[in-house]
Amino acid sequence: MTRIAVAVLAAGAGTRFGRPKAEVVVAGERLVDRAVAVARAAGGDPVLAVVRAGTSVPGAVVIENPDPGRGQRSSLELAVSAAVGVDAVAVLLVDTPGIGAPAVAAVCAAWRPGRIAVGRYGARRGHPIVMAPGLWTDALRLAGPDEGARALLSARPDLVDEVDVPGDPADLDTPADLARWGG
Repeated sequence: MTRIAVAVLAAGAGTRFGRPKAEVVVAGERLVDRAVAVARAAGGDPVLAVVRAGTSVPGAVVIENPDPGRGQRSSLELAVSAAVGVDAVAVLLVDTPGIGAPAVAAVCAAWRPGRIAVGRYGARRGHPIVMAPGLWTDALRLAGPDEGARALLSARPDLVDEVDVPGDPADLDTPADLARWGG
């Protein structure tokens, strides 16, 4: 049985948004709670939530990023380190409310050892991105401070399997984006 951890990265400052996004409420639910519910419904085992200090997240293993100002890579490093005993790690960003459990489950189901599975929404790639912890370590070596897998995906396109999934991978980055999602 394949065991895939789903890591919700939710420690960012939300600089363009004007405040941390994990606590933002969309359709009556905090973004971090929504993302964790999606990860759980998709079968994540375990579900990890990398958050700012003092953020509680029911239903997830909470990992506090002591210095989230270092960027997304710092949160990803913490998630990969915490994903002990799993075959792969799926990464989901907190600010993508248009990605649901069916998309996460489909990308996780399509993942194969030694490969990288990536959600594809029409012509656009998005999260989740699923790969073994060793490949995530390779991605972290190549990533800039506020990046994740992008450089590895570019460097190793031969490993990438795109998986057609339903949903909308758009980030919620500005207050105008929040209005679009009913927040």
